[in-house]
Amino acid sequence: MTFRKHFTLTLHSFFFILNLARAAQIDTVQTYSTVMKKTIKAVVITPNDYQSLQGPLPVVYLLHGYGDRYDGWLKKGKGFETAADLHNMIIVCPDGNVSSWYWDSPKDQNWQYETYISKELVPYIDQHYKTIAQPNGRGITGLSMGGHGALFLAIRHQDVFGVAGSMSGGVDIRPFPKNWEMAKRLGTYAQNPSDWEKYTVMNQLHLLTPNSLALIIDCGTDDFFYSVNQELHRQLLYRNIPHDFISRPGGHTWPYWKNAVQYQFLFMRNYFSKMDR
Repeated sequence: MTFRKHFTLTLHSFFFILNLARAAQIDTVQTYSTVMKKTIKAVVITPNDYQSLQGPLPVVYLLHGYGDRYDGWLKKGKGFETAADLHNMIIVCPDGNVSSWYWDSPKDQNWQYETYISKELVPYIDQHYKTIAQPNGRGITGLSMGGHGALFLAIRHQDVFGVAGSMSGGVDIRPFPKNWEMAKRLGTYAQNPSDWEKYTVMNQLHLLTPNSLALIIDCGTDDFFYSVNQELHRQLLYRNIPHDFISRPGGHTWPYWKNAVQYQFLFMRNYFSKMDR
């Protein structure tokens, strides 16, 4: 390698690292939910040069898993926030409470998280930040319970989200009737089978038409949700719904999600870029 080539590669590497090193701005906001009559926190991450930007930015809503809260990604998935600068986007981490599954619970009016995120939080973010306030400028993804929530919300609210993803998502709740406090939100499966059928992602697919929603689904081969994700993949293929499906060795772990989320952001950046053309 000549000195000139070596210098050029080194210089390019320097500026790439410098770009990643720019510190995204991280804020915690408090939003009021009218439907639940309470204040709920969310993390909002903007690019380092957000204040000097003239145009609006796309937004990705990143949902946490069961037992976690709005700052879970910051505490356990540290490093994901660099995507705000790398892809020039806003990232919002809502609070879905520890076990909401991002549903409007038919059993408890204090758990109305589908309405909160799709009809209260999204308008708040659009009013207070420079956003592309339409579906082709909004994405949503999450891990585990949040992976289920992201697909559930996006499929049911295609007027809000244009692209959606899932990492290790519990995309079919029916095989797990005694797990993760879902019975508190829906009632028991034995006594309320119709709600369990209605509130699973797998039974929302009739709402999709080809290319109505860009989709990326990722689950490790060692994950206890792998079989239901494989089935979701098969059902989407059967319905001719275009989507990306990623599977690789790995379990239901933060090392897997810290890797997976980078693919999710890249997929969404590519979607947003295509919408700009």
